[in-house]
Amino acid sequence: MAAALPGPAAAQLEDVAAEQLPADAEMLLEADTLVYDNDANTISAVGGVQIEYGGNTLVADRITYDRNTARLMAIGNVEIVERDGNRIFADEIDITDDFRDGFVNALRIETVDDTYFAAESAERRDGTLTTFNNGVYTACEPCEEKPGKPPIWQVKARKIIWNGETKIVRFEQARFEFFGLPIAYLPYFEIADPTVKRKSGFLIPSITGDDERGYGLRVPYYLALAPTYDLTLAVTGYTRQGFLGEAEWRQQFNSGYYNFKVAGIIQQNPDAWRAGRIDSANVNRGMVGSRGFFEINPRWHFGWDVLVQSDKNFSNTYDIEGFDERNRRSEVFLTGLNDRNYFDLRAMHFQVQEDVPASNRFATDEKQPWVLPSFDYAYIPDTPLAGGELSIDVHAQGLYRELQDVSPNPAVAPFTEVEGPGGASGRVTAQAEWKRRFVTPGGLSLTPILHARSDAIFTDYGPGTVNAINNFTINGTPVAADVRSSYYRYMATAGLEVRWPVLFSTASSTHVLEPMAQIFLRPDAPYGDTLGIPNEDAQSLVFDATTLFARDKFSGYDRIEGGTRANVGLRYVGSFANGWSANALFGQSYHLAGRNPFAQPDLVNVGAFSGLESDVSDFVGLVGVASPGGYSASLGARFDEQTFEMRRADVRAGYTSRPFSVYGQYAYIQAQPLYGFPNDRQEVTGRVRLRFRENWTTFGSATYDLQSSTLSSTAIGLGYDDECFIYTMTFSRTQNVVTDEVSNAFSFRVSLRTIGDFGSNANSVLDSFDD
Repeated sequence: MAAALPGPAAAQLEDVAAEQLPADAEMLLEADTLVYDNDANTISAVGGVQIEYGGNTLVADRITYDRNTARLMAIGNVEIVERDGNRIFADEIDITDDFRDGFVNALRIETVDDTYFAAESAERRDGTLTTFNNGVYTACEPCEEKPGKPPIWQVKARKIIWNGETKIVRFEQARFEFFGLPIAYLPYFEIADPTVKRKSGFLIPSITGDDERGYGLRVPYYLALAPTYDLTLAVTGYTRQGFLGEAEWRQQFNSGYYNFKVAGIIQQNPDAWRAGRIDSANVNRGMVGSRGFFEINPRWHFGWDVLVQSDKNFSNTYDIEGFDERNRRSEVFLTGLNDRNYFDLRAMHFQVQEDVPASNRFATDEKQPWVLPSFDYAYIPDTPLAGGELSIDVHAQGLYRELQDVSPNPAVAPFTEVEGPGGASGRVTAQAEWKRRFVTPGGLSLTPILHARSDAIFTDYGPGTVNAINNFTINGTPVAADVRSSYYRYMATAGLEVRWPVLFSTASSTHVLEPMAQIFLRPDAPYGDTLGIPNEDAQSLVFDATTLFARDKFSGYDRIEGGTRANVGLRYVGSFANGWSANALFGQSYHLAGRNPFAQPDLVNVGAFSGLESDVSDFVGLVGVASPGGYSASLGARFDEQTFEMRRADVRAGYTSRPFSVYGQYAYIQAQPLYGFPNDRQEVTGRVRLRFRENWTTFGSATYDLQSSTLSSTAIGLGYDDECFIYTMTFSRTQNVVTDEVSNAFSFRVSLRTIGDFGSNANSVLDSFDD
């Protein structure tokens, strides 16, 4: 016999023809009895038969070789374990001795990637083409407790034809069954066999659409052109807007990857959108986008993420995957990281995808800047300087904004806040900080801090911005303006931080109380009493327990702290034997000398109602607890320094376990009229997730705006997941608290392992209307 295994008759995952086996392969046969029948011209191995050949193993109750017909018959509890780990089970196998053609009854195959085939019978021809008669295919494991129970999903077909040469599995007269119930019928369809990771062909279609686009069917086609690059083409037919075409090229290298995507449509019915909007004003629409990331070497990385489109809302409207975010940042970057050194250089353009024309006063996209460039460099020498740590930081940015970004604010009438000056501006900042920690024998920790900084600022404002700055008022009082083409400012700081942690211990817990204090001595901030210097990156000022001990509490480089300030607080950390832990911090900040920078004018009044605008700040506090059982809660708040009235609060609580998790948050911010918020802001957010059976999950979330009494967003969903099948269904509703515009969305996704995903687009909108 040329080979000892009848694998080709049943095995579809690998052609086990004799020429594929090692040239020096030897057959090992074990059996209770070997019977020669000279009259019938047969040789039989009976009882506990096991044949090993070329890494393949065959086990059966009886194997008979017929010399007249040159066929091999294995009968009774037949099992084949192939070289690659696939397992084939059958009652009977009949094949030719060249292992190319054969027939098998009651076949069952388990592959190494946990896919399963079964058939009443199977026939193999020409060594590569196998036909399963009345076959079944699934990627779900059989139930161990109830082997006869139908799997989650399976495909039953009159014929399953497996071509081992083309690696294609074809199903004819196929029906899909879920939990044993038929739900779909297809005359035929094809998939790649389980050994193929990438193969050209149609992917699973998906459903998408809304009232304006119409409902559509997206059909993608995948081209596996080479092991390192591929192409996906897709056409989506919308009932109202026509056909959307997409193409995406992807290529992988040893050092990185990139993709290139194009999409376009000729809208058939632009009037479906509301008149005067971007979506209704364009017929020919399209986009070009690309992403890439490359590792130049272990220290340096280069990449990009760029979107260019015909109008500012195309990718968002048509859900172009990877480019449909409402607020997105296009950028090209170069980064380096080595030990304690960091380098980052990037060019950025901020884009807001909105269905609002530029002429609308609420339009924001045209007011977003180009950042050319943004540069950061940080260096911390390994060698201490005078026994302390030195850190050096360099930052530079250049911005250009076509239209100035202003927002109405009655508190600064008759003018508006200048959130983004029109024209060009740039800044170069260099700073260095030194600090060293000393600990006394009594446990007192002393940390002196020295800091120096210099800035060079350049501006080329547009006429509208210059006029707005020169005529700026707060509560009707004019503010001095000093509009220049360049500014130079310097700041030197000397500080001292004092901590004295005290440990208390019991048999079941430990507690640490740590009084803390800081003082920073510095001159007044240059140009602090005049307007002119742009504020692009320091517009968000949140004073709470997390920023109490910050040397500079402004959020960016454009504003700097000046004057003498002290920060005082008390920290607590507790650990308990039952696994619970607790932490707390409470304190206050004091402006001791010089001009208070948080009370000085600003184009966006960033310091107004911050809690720092007075010489004695508001109180800030934070307390949190956590348990090993998954419970956690925290409370952060800011209180008026005189009345102890609450100015800001953030309450969070949650519980997490495998079957159940819940999270809730309450946020409150008191009105900040001079900062652009004339009313209190408070909302409640909740999320819950419950796994009510082993594989079933339900989830929901909601956000309620207490000031406007508006349920601003809700979502509810149901999901199922196991090793072979995933299903999710979600319904969501959002309502704009200002315009009351409501949108509802429904999405579902079905994922069959080895078959693919299909369903509706996650952003599908069923209807959109004004209440």
